[in-house]
Amino acid sequence: MTLLAVIRHGPTEWNESGVVQGHSDIPLSPNGRDSVAAWATPQDLGSFDWVASPLKRAQETALILSGQPARADDRLIEMNWAEWEGMRLPELRAELGDLMKAWEADGLDFRAPGGESPRDVQNRLKPFLAECARDQKNTVAVCHKGVLRALYALSVGWDMTDKAPEKLHDECVHYFHLDGCGAPHPHLLNHPMTESPSAYGGN
Repeated sequence: MTLLAVIRHGPTEWNESGVVQGHSDIPLSPNGRDSVAAWATPQDLGSFDWVASPLKRAQETALILSGQPARADDRLIEMNWAEWEGMRLPELRAELGDLMKAWEADGLDFRAPGGESPRDVQNRLKPFLAECARDQKNTVAVCHKGVLRALYALSVGWDMTDKAPEKLHDECVHYFHLDGCGAPHPHLLNHPMTESPSAYGGN
């Protein structure tokens, strides 16, 4: 059995302000670096291969947690929010009204104008997952909320048109096991790295 341990990056200033980041390359905030430094990663991850999104916030998180640079993989980059990056979702919902509601009802096919959908993210994740399974290499992936949600949806058949069957918390490790073809299945979700995992906004 091949395990994939997924960790969301630590907080950035845009997270703290509730701003959509997407592909915008925002580093961890000073508070974010301190928070990540206080996380207690499970000992078993020391023997895993570490890989991360190429964005600064994920690379910094991986470096703090593992003590060494992680291999960058573009397939782990956050979902592209295109025109909506730098904006706040509540403001977008207020501005777009029923149109935004209709778009969000698309679930896996919801996308910002010019951006990606969760289904697009799943499609770029599948070759990555297949490679992990083929190599039978337990892997830590430090990435983003949108990537984690897309992976979780793939693992449980969630179409994202309603609330997730299980809430995925920040400051936690989420373990998935991969079958021989790389299909993900939940193994152990929400393994805390702090006594009281906290949530931070944005993506």
